[in-house]
Formats: sequence, C-alpha cells, structure tokens
Amino acid sequence: MDRLPAPPAERVTPRELLGLLEARVGTARAAALCAGVLGAADPHEHAEMVVFLGGPAGEALLAGSPSWQEYWAPVWGARGLLYVWDESAAPAVLAGLRHDAWRVAEMCLKVSARHGLACGDEAVRLAGHDLPRVRATAMRALGACGDTEHLDAVRAGLEDEAEEVRRAAARALERMESRLDLR
Repeated sequence: MDRLPAPPAERVTPRELLGLLEARVGTARAAALCAGVLGAADPHEHAEMVVFLGGPAGEALLAGSPSWQEYWAPVWGARGLLYVWDESAAPAVLAGLRHDAWRVAEMCLKVSARHGLACGDEAVRLAGHDLPRVRATAMRALGACGDTEHLDAVRAGLEDEAEEVRRAAARALERMESRLDLR
C-alpha cells in the first residue's frame, strides 16, 4: 500500500485532510482507501487509514475507548468520499445505506446525493427513520437522485412532524419536479 501522508500537526478540515491524501496517492486510490474503511467489518483491518481519518479519535477507537464506537470508522470513510470520489466506491456507499448504525447510513445518503448514486429505494426506507435528521437527509437525497416512483415518499415528508424534514421535503419536491421535468 502507498504510505499515507503524515496527518498535519494542526487541526484541518476533512476536505483539507482528504486533499493531502489525494495528492499523495491519487484520486482513485484515496477513494478506494475510504471505501475500504467504510466497508470493513473491523476497523483494525484499516488501522492506518482509521488513524489518518480520525486522528486522536481514530487512535482511541482502535484502542477500545468507550468514547468512540466502532461505527465511527465507517462514518469517517464515508465522509472522505464526499471529498475524493471514484465510481469504484459506489458499491460500498450503497451498501452503507443499510448499515445498522444510523450515522453511517446518514453519511452514505449524503455521499449518494453528492455523487448522484441511485439510492432512491434506500432513501425511501430511511425516510421512515426514527430520527428527524436522518429523515431530512433522506429527503435531500431523494431530491438529488430520486425518481418518479419516490415522489410519494417525498410528499409524505411534507407532513412530517419535524419542521426540518418538512423543509427538506419541500426543497426535494421542487428539485425533483425540475430535474424530472414534472411541472
């Protein structure tokens, strides 16, 4: 494996961190490394990358700290795919939509929306999640990549109990109507 760049001593944004990785190993390899962390059953399988993405939190996670659950590693892997992308990462992202941890599924919705992945059916399923933030993210994903068969779920979001979901559903419906030429 190509050696990862040393994490910067100062705190940087995820975008800056992934820019360092991309400059060192290239876009496709950087995306593959993130997808590997996202899809790994055990974060220790990708320990160097988990530490690169998570910094001290990644070290604590690998050491078994109760402050950091193992689901954080795939969240960090998915978040990396917001900033470095290669189509070969799509299967890991789509599989991540079915992850047991809501944070992983939510981040995979964001990645799917950003890169136009066909996530409509999983986004509809997540539109029924207990947490409003997941439902709102599902609405945003449907706005970006949903199709006509997903319109009913977005319309149902207009009646959600949470205002953030209703707002996201309204924007998603506008986006879908424009994108799918339904006006």
